[in-house]
Amino acid sequence: MATVFEEQNISKAVLRMGLPAMLGQLTTLIYNIADTYFVSLTKVPAMIAAVTLCTPILLIIMSIASVFGMGGNSVIARLLGEDKKKEVRRTLNFCLYAMTLAGIVILLIGIFFVDSIAKISGADAENITYTNDYLKYIFLGAPFIILSNGLVHLFRSIGFIKESTIGLALGNSVNIVFDFVFIVLFGWGTAGAALATSFGFFCSTIYYLAVMIQAERKGNYLVSLSIKQFAPNKRMVGGVVSIGIPGALITVMLSVSNIVLNNFIGIYGSDAVASYGIAYKVDMVPIMLSVGLSQGIAPLIGYYYGAGKRDRMSQTMKTSIIYGILLGAVFLAVFCLLGTNLAGIFLHDESLIRQAGYFIRILGLSAPMLGIINTVTCYFQALGAAVKSLLITIMRNVVLFIPAIVILNALWQLSGVIAAQPVVETVLAIICILMYAKDPGIKKLIPLDGQSDSH
Repeated sequence: MATVFEEQNISKAVLRMGLPAMLGQLTTLIYNIADTYFVSLTKVPAMIAAVTLCTPILLIIMSIASVFGMGGNSVIARLLGEDKKKEVRRTLNFCLYAMTLAGIVILLIGIFFVDSIAKISGADAENITYTNDYLKYIFLGAPFIILSNGLVHLFRSIGFIKESTIGLALGNSVNIVFDFVFIVLFGWGTAGAALATSFGFFCSTIYYLAVMIQAERKGNYLVSLSIKQFAPNKRMVGGVVSIGIPGALITVMLSVSNIVLNNFIGIYGSDAVASYGIAYKVDMVPIMLSVGLSQGIAPLIGYYYGAGKRDRMSQTMKTSIIYGILLGAVFLAVFCLLGTNLAGIFLHDESLIRQAGYFIRILGLSAPMLGIINTVTCYFQALGAAVKSLLITIMRNVVLFIPAIVILNALWQLSGVIAAQPVVETVLAIICILMYAKDPGIKKLIPLDGQSDSH
């Protein structure tokens, strides 16, 4: 752990933290694409549309993990920088049990209100049955979805980089295998896709708990599963939640904006929703890799912040942003050249393939901006600047995105709706650069006592 955080070469440190996180996100993306691919083999556009409509709900469930996963990650990394190991152990223990309770609550809410949630997601008479089938099994797996996604962040904060990636890869591999079994062999459609997803998260959760048990037995002072260590206090909970809620709201607001987007696209029919669903899945490749890079380097930033190493924190940010922009530029080029070919992997109707390929090229325009937006957002989360990270989220998903959808839909119909993403993220990238450049956190350190939002 110390070797990673004390690595003298910043580029190497960024890659050592960022690449495993990117690999983990890539495996998550592969299972997402596998869900869509195997469902697409049914050649029923309404099923593809249902998976698209349910994606925001799955993201909202995952966002609960962000409250304690990303919040705990930020607090723990800074506590390690300050060498407060006892507080690290108790914070990790609190986050584990809080996620377990949250998962049970979400399971109960989902089971009782599944029909209403499906309708809010934008389901219509054509795809409501498929949407309900998917949601039922996703809600049954909610406790494991939350634990798995939260423990990924917590593991990274205490230096379990390899283990966090293995857990992600394990869960996603299981998901892909059972996608084939449940959808192709058993013919369970969207229900099979959701069941495979929940089972994959169950397996990764079991792995993470096994790692923690082994680490505790070997005397790792940072890890404890004992309920006796569950001793949250106001400062601990406030520190985790103040960062975690804005982190979670990033996903929640993204999901809400996607629900609004899906409803606007739905005006143009299930075929349009299916085409966009495929384009969005393809566009998730640069999105998830960018998210992985930024989340991977967040513990580095938090550690340097807690240790008072301002110069190294600044160098880490610059290196990460450059890597993110270059990564996005590569995907932009690929999407412009091969968008239609990529759409053809999932779709069989020629008109849908052309439409989805066109959507892929439009969405790809925002790829270079992701490195800026995601890295700056994680920077503020790592420093405990909850208000600023939340502000970026609100601007992206409420202040800019929803009005852009409405205006561009009125001007250019469906093409305008799809173009809202690159337009908004270009504007937001400029805003993020200005926020980072003017942030006092670059010039002075802020104590870990809940006052970080004042800067």
